[in-house]
Amino acid sequence: MGKLGRMDLGQRAGNEAANGLSRRGFLMAAVGAGVMFGFPAARAAQQFMAPGLPGDGAFEPTIWCAIAPDGTITVNIIRAEMGQHVGTALARIIADEMNADWDRVKINYVDSDPKWGLMVTGGSWSVWMTWDVFRQAGAAARLALTDAGATLLGVPAAQCTTRDGMVIAGAKSISYGDIVARAHPTRSFTPDELAKLPLKPATERHLIGNKALKALDIPAKTNGTALYGIDAKVDGMVYARPKMPPTRYGSRVRSVDDSAARTIKGYQRYLVIEDPSEVVQGWVVAIADTYSAAIRAADLLKVDWTPGETINVSEKDIIDHGRAQIDRKDGGVMVFDDKGVDSTFAAAASTFSQDYTCASVMHYQLEPTNALAFEKDGIFEIHAGNQWQSLILPTLAKALDRPEKSIVLRSYLLGGGFGRRLNGDYMIPAALASKTLGKPVKLILTRSDDMQFDSFRSPSIQRIRVAFDGQKAITAMEYHASAGWPTQVMAAAFMSKGVDGKPYDPFAIAGGDHWYEVGPLRVRALSNDLANRTFRPGWLRSVSPGWVSWGLESSWDEIAHIQGKDPVQFRLEHLTGAGRNKGEAPDSTGGALRQAAVVRRVAEKAGWGRTMPKDTALGIATTFGQERGMPTWIACAAQVHVDRATGIVRCQKLSIVVDAGTIVDPDGARAQTEGAALWGLSMALFEGSEIVGGLPRDRNLNTYTPLRIADVPEMEIEFLPSTEKPTGLGEPGTTVIAPAIGNAIFNAVGVRMRHLPIRPADVLRALTEKGGAAT
Repeated sequence: MGKLGRMDLGQRAGNEAANGLSRRGFLMAAVGAGVMFGFPAARAAQQFMAPGLPGDGAFEPTIWCAIAPDGTITVNIIRAEMGQHVGTALARIIADEMNADWDRVKINYVDSDPKWGLMVTGGSWSVWMTWDVFRQAGAAARLALTDAGATLLGVPAAQCTTRDGMVIAGAKSISYGDIVARAHPTRSFTPDELAKLPLKPATERHLIGNKALKALDIPAKTNGTALYGIDAKVDGMVYARPKMPPTRYGSRVRSVDDSAARTIKGYQRYLVIEDPSEVVQGWVVAIADTYSAAIRAADLLKVDWTPGETINVSEKDIIDHGRAQIDRKDGGVMVFDDKGVDSTFAAAASTFSQDYTCASVMHYQLEPTNALAFEKDGIFEIHAGNQWQSLILPTLAKALDRPEKSIVLRSYLLGGGFGRRLNGDYMIPAALASKTLGKPVKLILTRSDDMQFDSFRSPSIQRIRVAFDGQKAITAMEYHASAGWPTQVMAAAFMSKGVDGKPYDPFAIAGGDHWYEVGPLRVRALSNDLANRTFRPGWLRSVSPGWVSWGLESSWDEIAHIQGKDPVQFRLEHLTGAGRNKGEAPDSTGGALRQAAVVRRVAEKAGWGRTMPKDTALGIATTFGQERGMPTWIACAAQVHVDRATGIVRCQKLSIVVDAGTIVDPDGARAQTEGAALWGLSMALFEGSEIVGGLPRDRNLNTYTPLRIADVPEMEIEFLPSTEKPTGLGEPGTTVIAPAIGNAIFNAVGVRMRHLPIRPADVLRALTEKGGAAT
């Protein structure tokens, strides 16, 4: 190891400070080619408007955009940017509808304010939720500018058209900027008026679906000027790092000995966090002049806790508890409960029943959670990257014992989210420490801190039961699933109602409410209360469809093979688009017939049925992405090879076909699908943790082993052309990978895997039991 590698954190921080060099600046200098002539200046978290905002004289036809006198168009974005280029996608919608010049468009990620309504970035909702709102806002801007421009040109508005940021009437034209500068338009629109505005037909779109456009956020991300939450700083702030208790809930501090911590230069004191909201229980934070000092001091704090009741809970305990819940006929919530399920099973000529399980899965986003908190001029400010401002604000108000209107969340880019930052719990100790100290506090969790109390994806168990008649036709189906419920724990207002009138977490069962025709169907969701008490269940990329699809699509293949039917044809026979599966406009137009179309296309694309080398095969799976009310139809054919001597499964190729309606941002859509698919592959073969002693076993990437570059397969992705309303793309690619791989393993070597992740040892064990392992 070189000299730099042996420097301790305090020495490194001191050297950087002495050289006026931030860590970000150092990294830029170290990896850049050629000569670097300077470094980005240190940036502070101040109360200023984002660069490039229109300022005085701007025209704001709605709250969503503003046109400046110089022609700059600023689009206000309430979604979080975490690498998915959401601002670019949303800006395309409004700019296309107003016929703007893309080179004049900028984006502004806004701070929290009640006027924005629901501020959440998750569920692959962003484009889907914003589509209608931004089209109407763009149409309003176009109409107002056309009217004002026509007056300046001296012609009737009916004789004018718009193009590339100009109002045009024959040989005359005027730019949007000049219209604002000269006419000072003031027109505004009511919600009813916006809803009635005429919108452009798909044939006239010039920005939506345009592959040539560049993402608006790339320059700042590549030149070092982009601000992430971890970059936020203000004068006079201190640093904090938590000392984590032995259980997520119920731990109580008995005593703290900081005698060893006091030997660390820069250490100031410790605080025991008392949280009235009861989200943060038993935390102790070390306060220091620098983050490196806070890290070292926290390690040296000796804290004596009384642990919570889940100190001895294991992953097996949670799975077994879920299995017992499913075994009982009572309990849970009915999502579907058609008449005739029980009688049809009683009369069945034969039945199929199988359980499928999934391990805990961690987020491991690149930027660990962090927050800067302080009070200024009667406003308590929280500077952080966050995915659900509307969720954490009421909790912060309770924790700080002050009105919600006196708290503002300042928006920053996220160095990865994937659902972790939907839970803003990391803001609470920063805010409470700042309140106690009366000064700004920057709290940063280390990677291991972050993972200890990550809001990870719950371990889960599913049971699929299917009834057949004498001709082996499916006559009824039951789907039961038990897991921790993140929405129940953190956002009860977003619970759905089952057909039995009981509340359930839609994000813990989505996918089970499938689009196959199976006769009477029962879908039962069970809240694993032991999981809910042991950890804080979270939303992780694709949430339940990431594991529900594993059980559903694996069972679909199992049944096809048991009956001697081709898995592709078997699926197509049951994607009839009849009854409740026909879909509804505008979100699920076409229903199951669109899902059948992606299955047909991916089978064609992958060469389904062709001869493959020994121990190599294709497997297929199809899902509707995220939610029945917002389906993204997707199908995957995975080509894998299984090494019989080692049990190692290598995914050689993923062929994916998607119907997500209108593709707003083609590059972003492809990147999102690629990233989601690789995460799905990672969860299928490589990553997964285990609860030991009430906490996740894996605290860092030395034992938690996600997909590496060497294991990335060839990928072929196709989007079916469509002018339907756009649906989500951030997560659906995750959902089809694991079952496609599991089905391919069976086709390759004849063993059926029913637990995720699929480890080589498990494959080898299955091969040995079958008598198919190499000797």
